[in-house]
Amino acid sequence: MQPVISVIVCTFNQQDTIGRTLDSVLMQQCHVPIEIVIGEDCSTDQTLTICQDYVQRYPDIIRILANEHNKGVVDNYFDCILACRGEYIADCAGDDFWTDPLKLEKEVSIMERHPEVTLVHTNWNCYNEHTGKIRRSPQKPFEAPFTIGKEMLEAIIIQTKVPVIHLCTSLYRKSIIRKVLLTDDSLLRNKEYGCEDLQICFLMALRGTIAYLPEVTLNYSQGGETISNSANQLKQFHFTLRVSNLSWLLAQRHHIHTHATEQYFRQRIFVLAMHAFRAHEPHLRDKALEAEQAWQCGRPPRSNVLFYIMRHNTLWRLALQVRKVVIYAKRALW
Repeated sequence: MQPVISVIVCTFNQQDTIGRTLDSVLMQQCHVPIEIVIGEDCSTDQTLTICQDYVQRYPDIIRILANEHNKGVVDNYFDCILACRGEYIADCAGDDFWTDPLKLEKEVSIMERHPEVTLVHTNWNCYNEHTGKIRRSPQKPFEAPFTIGKEMLEAIIIQTKVPVIHLCTSLYRKSIIRKVLLTDDSLLRNKEYGCEDLQICFLMALRGTIAYLPEVTLNYSQGGETISNSANQLKQFHFTLRVSNLSWLLAQRHHIHTHATEQYFRQRIFVLAMHAFRAHEPHLRDKALEAEQAWQCGRPPRSNVLFYIMRHNTLWRLALQVRKVVIYAKRALW
């Protein structure tokens, strides 16, 4: 039977969580047929073996795209989209899991009744992998049942801590993304941008209405090392730079120039400077200065102090030592 919904599960070295993710998709109760497309990105642990076991048990529902080499999150995701047979696409990362067995049913019902809706998304919880504790995600903008997508574009560009749309809670129309992939995929496939969800959410908002359900349908895994949250300052610098460059491109291409976007890019300069400072890497300092020039946004006053310190290596080393002492003192007080 031809699936109506394709669920993408991209995974890499997630042997401890991938089964939980797949089970949460398989528990869905939906009036239309679904398929699961697993993008297994050449894991070095037992992730592939676990996925193959699920295929043997559910051969009519699950397919694996087992990559022969590690593609990275961007190509892995968009190759999965091209392989999807459904009219609608949902996704659930290999360390997250859905909590509502009616998630897809609620979302596809809205899509069928409202052809102007390009994407439906929901609320979610944050799940601590180390403690098992769950907390509600922070309050988000645009919690009305329906929002004209173009009203959300600025917010999507300047999102930082809380995504305007969490793609792992969403269901969206494949036709829009597939057309972009097959005609001009530079916005989606460019690995210099380091992510796939921001572009998709922006394009969906650009092309139609966004629907929102206040119900929680996802436990979003936190506490582990991820692309967007790394203890490595070098990795965090490059992720921040890539996503900020993507935001800059979207703002330029669609003529979104406001006080809020100006403040966002000024703040990104400070964040880049902090990562460069903590990493004690002069070439990162230089890249931050290049970004400041490219974005033509100026810098917040507090960045001046950081850049001054980073011009003098002895002062830089001393400032890092002072920072260590301050952090140690704070922890001791706690």
